[in-house]
Parts: sequence; structure tokens; C-alpha cells
Amino acid sequence: MTEASPPTAPDQDANSFMYARYVSSGGFGAEPVTEADLAPRLVIMRDLVRRFFPHDRNAAVLDLGCGNGVLLLAARQAGYLRLEGVDGSAEQVAIAHRLGIAGVEQGDLFGKLAEKEAGSLDVVVTYDVIEHLTKQDLLRLMAEVSRVLKAGGRWIIHAPNAESPFFGRIRYGDFTHEQAFTRQSLAAVLRAGGFARVACFEDAPVVHGTKSAIRLALWKLMRLGLRFFIAVETGETADGIYSQNFLTVADR
Repeated sequence: MTEASPPTAPDQDANSFMYARYVSSGGFGAEPVTEADLAPRLVIMRDLVRRFFPHDRNAAVLDLGCGNGVLLLAARQAGYLRLEGVDGSAEQVAIAHRLGIAGVEQGDLFGKLAEKEAGSLDVVVTYDVIEHLTKQDLLRLMAEVSRVLKAGGRWIIHAPNAESPFFGRIRYGDFTHEQAFTRQSLAAVLRAGGFARVACFEDAPVVHGTKSAIRLALWKLMRLGLRFFIAVETGETADGIYSQNFLTVADR
């Protein structure tokens, strides 16, 4: 009987290996089959669009690492017209195309940015993206985002929050993650990179019914306990951001 050959390591780097199997690996729940399957994420994305997108529906928006395009769908439903998204995962892009979400293409984030003229975009979004980058690549991304944004343009970032006592669930929940951030560390990088105004926001539950309203009330109660814990340990009484992820808005 012939023994099976031992598996060999893939030629791709570890992250590229996983990106090629991002959906089929099963690490992120069931694959959406219809637009209705996107409903839970759409609630979050509609809230983001409402709070942080410019009022001008003709604003030029680029979603880097757009996944299956759910943010672009939310923005289009809100009336925004000039929307583009790019993602390196062929599986994610195939889902977007199957669901009929316009403006999603497969490609490299840096390659897409290189196509853009300086000062040509109003908004760049990296939702669950920068944690996949090394520190050096993040600095490279920041320089490119700054270049393509108009004066007063906006970079919207969603990333794991290392200030949360439960951040490890997010930081290590994806094999391709390289780092996590606090509001202090990320804001310092953005200001050093030339962004004039930086604001960070907690990723609290978005109210869209009775269940989510109860979740928000319970979250507010729980975060009081977290504030108390930090105050006891450190003596600091200033408020923090304790959700497992957080939003950062940086204006150029």
C-alpha cells in the first residue's frame, strides 16, 4: 500500500492563499444567496451612509475591500450615484455580481488607487480592511488615500478596537488580520499622515426594532461597568471606546 504524500505549503503567501478561499473556507457564515440575506449588514451600512457620507449624492465614492458590495448597495439605495468598489477576493466579487450590485470589480487596492487622479474622490471607505495590512502597507495606503481625496475629502475606516476587552475575538477571528488599533494609535497615525480632523466612534448597536433597542440599552449598561473597571485599575475617568470594532472618520 502506497503512503499518501504529505501536504505541501502553498506557493502563495498566507493572506493571498486565504483571500482566494475567503467565502468557501466557511469562516464567515453562510454565503448570501439573495439580497434579503444582506439585511442585517444593510442596517449597519445604511446607518454609516446616513451619518458619515456627504449630502451631495453626486459625491465620488470608492470602497476599497468592498467584499460583496453591501455598502455600495446601501449607498445606492440612499441615492448616491458615483460609486465604485474593488475587492481582491474573486468569491466575494462573484457574490456581488450574482446579487446584481453594480460597481464592484476584482482587483488590487493599490492598483485601483493608482488609477485615480490626485484630488478626484470625495470619500474613500476601508471597512474591515486596514487590519489586514502590515504597518508599512498601511502607511503606503494612507499616502495614496490622501493623494486621491479632494481637499476636505473623507476617509471612513472600520477596524478592530484594541481598547475593547474583547478585541481578541475580532483581531484573531480572521487568519489574515495583521494588527488592531486604539483610537489613540489610529488617530496619531492619521494626523501624522496629514489628515486635519480625526474622530472615532463606538460601534454600538443600530436601533431598527425592539430587539436592537434592547441590545442598545444593555450595551449602555455594560459599558458603564467597563468604564468603572478602567477607572478602578488606572484611575482614569475619561470615557473610552469599548466595542470590539470602531469607526474612524478622517477629513483631509
